[in-house]
Amino acid sequence: MKYQLVIGLEIHAELNTESKMFCSCLNNPDESQVNVNVCPICLGHPGTLPVINKRAVELVIKTGLALNCSIPKESKFDRKNYFYPDLPKGYQISQYDKPIARQGELKIKNQKSKIKTIRIERIHLEEDTGKLIHPEGTDYSLIDFNRAGIPLMELVTEPDLRSGEEAKRFAQGLQLILRYLNVSEANMEKGEMRVEVNISLSQDSKLGTKVEIKNLNSFRSVERAVEYEIKRQAKILESGKKVIQETRGWHDIKQKTFSQREKEESHDYRYFPEPDLPILRIKASDINKIRAEIPELPQQRRERFQREYGLLDKEVYIFVRNKELGEYFEKVLSEIRNWVKEIEIKNKVEAQEFERLIKLAVNYILTDLQGLLKGTPHHKKNGGGLITPENFAEFVVLIYKGKISSKIAKQVLVEMFKTGADPSHIIEKKDLIQLTDTDEIEKIVKQVISQNPKPVEDYKKGKQNALQFLVGKVMAATKGKANPETVNKILKKIIVI
Repeated sequence: MKYQLVIGLEIHAELNTESKMFCSCLNNPDESQVNVNVCPICLGHPGTLPVINKRAVELVIKTGLALNCSIPKESKFDRKNYFYPDLPKGYQISQYDKPIARQGELKIKNQKSKIKTIRIERIHLEEDTGKLIHPEGTDYSLIDFNRAGIPLMELVTEPDLRSGEEAKRFAQGLQLILRYLNVSEANMEKGEMRVEVNISLSQDSKLGTKVEIKNLNSFRSVERAVEYEIKRQAKILESGKKVIQETRGWHDIKQKTFSQREKEESHDYRYFPEPDLPILRIKASDINKIRAEIPELPQQRRERFQREYGLLDKEVYIFVRNKELGEYFEKVLSEIRNWVKEIEIKNKVEAQEFERLIKLAVNYILTDLQGLLKGTPHHKKNGGGLITPENFAEFVVLIYKGKISSKIAKQVLVEMFKTGADPSHIIEKKDLIQLTDTDEIEKIVKQVISQNPKPVEDYKKGKQNALQFLVGKVMAATKGKANPETVNKILKKIIVI
């Protein structure tokens, strides 16, 4: 690219609090009825007074600490004045010159898989607006004020990003951290996290004209909006014209940005200190208490899973992205360790055997169990749905000990998922115990050989697929109870090439 590209992000996230930012109304993003979680304060009635939500302040401090921000001793709220139909008071209580957190960072991987540090300029707290609803085919809009006054955290980066891919990865990384901290669900489809991109192109080292793309509600939109805007601005510059400073929206169907209004500057909002709220004084003891509540973060988990369990990058990626599934996996391994400790007294289990148990657990969690979990409501998954870690560990051990074949294992897992029953009970009830009597298996193998002379001859001629066909026939005759490896060995022993 012959242009200097500069990108900065502003990301809003609704916070996980029980009540709104300045009143006691319920903060419920899943409320289906309109205008029920409202009161005179969040509707902006004259004479009402706001009260600061302490929990919201704590959540912003926690986020700041997780992102290596400095937390000042003093912070304050300001009035941001502008008129919009979904802003009841005609102004928004926000923060201007004294935010709760400053000068942090978040590391991402760029396109070359190299770690890049993106600086964070500030994190501040404000109230959300209402929600405009535009009925199709009408010439009017409706307003739902349930969202008005919900605690909204805004993070502003320095202009350190250089591509749509980097912007997307930063947003993904932040979303994951917010979920690990339980600060916000950050569900973009529900509007709980919204990304705004500031982007400029210039033909020299000076910054170009900044254009803001508002309210991007998916990672895909973030990346594609940046890619489109780069091409749009480059085309303008190549024609000898100037890029206009403005706010643009993103049309997801047309895959293009569109002009909304000229971009306001900070002075256009006529900021001044909020007279109805006191100065926030943040004690060092409070900061230390909040710091102690910060759990293991995604990057720490990523490094630990690779170090302790020797997982592949793609396996680690899934367990880190899906926090509940990663926790479930560790609980399963904890139960497997208990089983290993019990048998070590009589029969020492080698480290490589425990590695095999880990691989079995990973394989069945990331393939079969994940498949069963698809379509299950998020709040009912709990990592493994109805299957407890104890039962899943027992399931893995039964496979390891050769008690059930891989085919039977799939049947057992489905039943465990449906009923929550333990695997041993299901195996006994449905008579699924693996056939281990080699004499019985040989008898069945001989019957299959006599009934299938052509595949036997094909195998003798070197066609390996014919052997797999015969293994399948034996497995069908035993209703999946025989071990495929055992069947394979017996077939080769009987069919002498």
